[in-house]
Amino acid sequence: MKYFFITFILVLSACKDSADKKLTATDIVDKAILVSGGNLYETSKVAFKFRDKEYEYDAKGAILKRKFVSDSLNYIDIKTNSDFQRYINDTPVVVSDSLSSVYSEAINSVHYFAQLPYHLNDIAVRKKLLGEQQLNGLSYYLVQVTFKENGGGTDFEDTYYYWFNKETFKVDYLAYDYQTNGGGVRFRKAYHERYVNGIRFVDYENYKPKNEAATIENMADLYESNQLELLSKIVLENITVVSEN
Repeated sequence: MKYFFITFILVLSACKDSADKKLTATDIVDKAILVSGGNLYETSKVAFKFRDKEYEYDAKGAILKRKFVSDSLNYIDIKTNSDFQRYINDTPVVVSDSLSSVYSEAINSVHYFAQLPYHLNDIAVRKKLLGEQQLNGLSYYLVQVTFKENGGGTDFEDTYYYWFNKETFKVDYLAYDYQTNGGGVRFRKAYHERYVNGIRFVDYENYKPKNEAATIENMADLYESNQLELLSKIVLENITVVSEN
């Protein structure tokens, strides 16, 4: 009986140690990816419409596409890890390096947000758990994301904050500061959650601060005190997910 109680105490101690284990930023992101689609991100072809353009990516997002019509001409932009190509009415056209960079970043940005939180484990990503924070009455893990210059794209100096729900590990809010076009900061609230063939998609309310001096560190407080202005909505339509297995 004495040994039974000793074993029981050891089991309780082990359970307590496991429960008290502090999660790292990587642990949190891993859980978020798992509940949002997991390995389906790497085995599915996804297509959707955003505003007046159609987007699609293959498994793992190695090939990103954008299709749209302008002045009765059909455009197809294709971005890979190393190249950009534009087609007009199915004919390849030459695009300057500077415009190729602009178009590539525009395509990448749309796909990046559509696939969140999948790309938060990319090699160029640096993650840091800033702590826990209450937002709209719920508890969140607040994770900061920055990027290495090598592989971080032209916007590698940007900083992102992600609020992961402590119960679900889903990203409910995010904020980012950017350096292009004079710089600024934005705050996004996820809404209209839906799963399409196992992958989670959300739309976003996109806010900007009423005070241009605001920083990313106080965006959550500004949101709760109604000091943010709704700038736009990020809405994905006609979503399809097809397994490439």
